[in-house]
Order: sequence, then C-alpha cells, then structure tokens
Amino acid sequence: MDALKKAFASKLLKIKAIKLQPNNPFTWASGWKSPFYCDNRKTLSYPELRNYVKLELVHNVLERFPEAEAVAGVATGAIAQGALVADELNLPFVYVRSKPKDHGLENLIEGELPQGSKVVVVEDLISTGGSSLKAVEAIRRNGCEVVGMVASYTYGFPVAKKAFEDADVELVTLTDYEHVVAQALETGYISDSDVELLNEWRKDPANWRKEL
Repeated sequence: MDALKKAFASKLLKIKAIKLQPNNPFTWASGWKSPFYCDNRKTLSYPELRNYVKLELVHNVLERFPEAEAVAGVATGAIAQGALVADELNLPFVYVRSKPKDHGLENLIEGELPQGSKVVVVEDLISTGGSSLKAVEAIRRNGCEVVGMVASYTYGFPVAKKAFEDADVELVTLTDYEHVVAQALETGYISDSDVELLNEWRKDPANWRKEL
C-alpha cells in the first residue's frame, strides 16, 4: 500500500472530509445514488493540512511534470488548491470554468495563458473525469500543451480511467478509493460487510441502488 495515499486517506477521514454511509446513501449531482461522499475541499479550512496537500501536490508536479510552465485549476473545487500550487512553484496561474461567463468578456479560461505554454492541471476530485477533461480540452483549444494532471482524490472508476487514456492525459492523485476504504476498515469506521457493499456500488455506480 502506498504510504502517501494511506497517510492522506487517514487525514481525510480524521477531518470527516470522507463520508461513508452504506445504509444511508447520498445523491450526487449526477443523480447517482452513492454510499460514499468525498469533500476534500474541507482541507482548506485546516492550515496544517492545507499546507500538506499543497506541498504533496507540488512534489508530484516537480517529480512527474517538471516541464510545466503554468498551472490551471479546474473551477470551482480546485481554484484554491491550484493557486496554492502555482504560488509555491512561482508559476503563472489560471482557472478553467465549466462554461464561459454569460457576461463581460465571456471567458472560459480566467487569467493569462500564452499560446504554447506547457500546463499542469490541478483538480480536487476525479469521478467520471468529464469536467476535468473538459478543462483539458479548453486549454488545448487555447493552443497550449497539457503535460498532466494532479488531483487530491479519485474514485478510480473504469469510465474515468478510459477517458483519461483516450484523452492522453497522465493523472497523479494523492489518494484513492482503495486506500480510503482500507483505512476506514482498519480504524473501525466501517465493517467488512460495508466494504462488500461499497465494492458492489463501485462496479456499477450509475445503476446502483441500495435496498432500504
């Protein structure tokens, strides 16, 4: 088990950024029913943990994407994290909207991103990968190269893995579904039967329904 992913999973559970409710499912914006909810934006409220996330994301950028010349955050969840990373790396920062503004300059990319820039994208969470890869498309349409993406967490859905492969985007995350569930089980937050249910949900999250 990856030491960083285990450590960060533990920290997310400690501040209750990860919520596992197998018997009382959440409803996602997509309409999916889910026993699992991740809100790692809560890390921004804890200075020590906020700094930890920033430095680990920076470490991954330096190790995996040292050629990066600019940082782009995906709105809205990764604007703050992206800005923190860009500040630490002393690189230009922009953020990418989900859709253009309906007034003013009608920008999709906010900030100055010169054509030809090599960009690393910062995201907070990867589910299907749809919104993250729309940001990548926008940056590429702007005449820039996306060298990779760093994110705090991924559910690791097969649909997302395929989408990133098809888009030719390398994704690096601080932690993931497997490590969070393993830590939750180890600490007694969930039981073995909960793990079975969670794994069943993850196989087909779009069609999963908990029988109450």
